[in-house]
Amino acid sequence: MQYVPFGKHGFDVSRLGFGCMRLPTRMEGDKQVVDQEAAIALIRRGIDGGITYVDTAYPYHGGESEIVVGKALKNGYREKVTLTTKLPIWAVNEEKDMNRLLDEQLKKLDVPYVDFYLLHAMNNERMDKMIAFHYKDFLAQAVRDGRIKRPGFSFHDGKEAFLRILHDYDNWGMAQIQFNYLDDQEQATVDGLREAGRMGIPLVVMEPLRGGALANPPKNVRELMENNPHKRSAVEWAFAYIADYPEVATILSGMSSRQQLDDNLRVFDTLTVGGMTDADRQFAKELKQAYLSRMPVKCTACQYCQPCPQNVHIPDIFQAYNSAKMFDDPGRFRGRYREMIEKAFDASNCVQCGACEAACPQHLSIIDWLQTIDKEYRETEK
Repeated sequence: MQYVPFGKHGFDVSRLGFGCMRLPTRMEGDKQVVDQEAAIALIRRGIDGGITYVDTAYPYHGGESEIVVGKALKNGYREKVTLTTKLPIWAVNEEKDMNRLLDEQLKKLDVPYVDFYLLHAMNNERMDKMIAFHYKDFLAQAVRDGRIKRPGFSFHDGKEAFLRILHDYDNWGMAQIQFNYLDDQEQATVDGLREAGRMGIPLVVMEPLRGGALANPPKNVRELMENNPHKRSAVEWAFAYIADYPEVATILSGMSSRQQLDDNLRVFDTLTVGGMTDADRQFAKELKQAYLSRMPVKCTACQYCQPCPQNVHIPDIFQAYNSAKMFDDPGRFRGRYREMIEKAFDASNCVQCGACEAACPQHLSIIDWLQTIDKEYRETEK
């Protein structure tokens, strides 16, 4: 296992972190629950293998994750790790809820404090809410009374929102972002990553494999990897790309099996900051382009076509369709489109008024694409 300093906090951390959102599960009647015995064994095996960072959150596994993590960290394991959980902002309806939720989480984890407490899945709207509820006062008090060691935030929005949040508070101990070679210009972006580094705020990366999608590449991407002299696996390329950045302290992986854990431990034995050559970095760009070449609709999600007079969620439809084509996973699209139909956001509501096409800076044939996508869905559902 490779270790790096966790920013300027005075301790080192393992490059691989254990994300506890995808723990082993089993069926209990008609309900899927965490297989606690298997999950505890897996977390402890990871720590025994050198992992020193464990990440959970209030909603993971329907609220079970924090309980199971607390059990896994008994018998001396708590002292071996940096423990992080997150404030569920959607459950905060008044200021006092922040203290109530933190106390509830500490009780579930059965610990007196956590090393990092993050404002969960921050975006512009949630930032407005946190400011209204005086989040800085809450975090400062929780640090003073010892319930948290350092505050931070996790993030899902665009670069401008990331920079806004980053600069709003002087005492961020870390930020958690989605980052991988496919998303390096999405969400926080490389620019946001660099700015956090300039400010001395260490980063923890989530979704390094895009929810597992980058671990199972389509044929054209797989062939590129097979022809590369390094012969890295898809997982190794994804992790190596992120580990190359000195701003990144820990890379989270949601591991649900011993095989996944052992493979990740093997990979992270050799991943170092600056470990990619110039040729490797160029190859990562080629991998990204190979994925993007599979996207049939060249929509940039600029939102100029929104709101649609018929409430058709055009960018969401295109994003879902492109993602399914990119990863050769039609089921990915069908599930998301079915949800849009239930909410009457789908393409069948288009009346071909042309307002979207007049507003589109990419000059896409939006109406034709909406008809094509809706027809393709309905033919596969027959």
